[in-house]
Amino acid sequence: MKNYIIKQIADSAATKQAILENDELVERLVSVAQACVDVYKNGKKILIAGNGGSAADAQHFAAELVGRYGFDRPSLPSIALTTDSSNLTAIGNDYGYEYVFSRQLEGLAQEGDLFIGISTSGNSQNVINAFESAKERGVTTVALVGRDGGKMAAMADFAIVIPSNATPRIQESHLLIEHMICDIIEKEMFGGGVA
Repeated sequence: MKNYIIKQIADSAATKQAILENDELVERLVSVAQACVDVYKNGKKILIAGNGGSAADAQHFAAELVGRYGFDRPSLPSIALTTDSSNLTAIGNDYGYEYVFSRQLEGLAQEGDLFIGISTSGNSQNVINAFESAKERGVTTVALVGRDGGKMAAMADFAIVIPSNATPRIQESHLLIEHMICDIIEKEMFGGGVA
């Protein structure tokens, strides 16, 4: 069992090392972080969605922005589209599950907002539909995906494709990226910036 645990930790570290060694991906992360800061500097909001573990990531990410990440500061507007069970069940019942996020974006998203779609495969139809809805509204889009990026990578303004086929490694890396973005937003908005 000890060797198995060691292998899991090593696999996680190797995925993060692959991100670190990919200059293009790191530059894209810089661009995404800056886009998030710009959204807040322009008085807009961030909307986030995903399914399953990615739904939990969306909720966690939004909570760090609305609440706080590293230090006390003013609340930042962010909405996880995965949290309202009445919306999810009503839209799913009336329009179909594939529209649970796009329908919310129709009502909540405004030009200048930013939408982050999270999917380990990049092929979640309800998130794909949300990208289409976001584009129609002039919303900047970010795909947090894995594997080959799926359909979402080609649709997004910014695609962060984790270089792994293993769902747990992709999810761990998504959480790292979400935390980095929260940290950068806080420091750029309220803490004197990052070097």
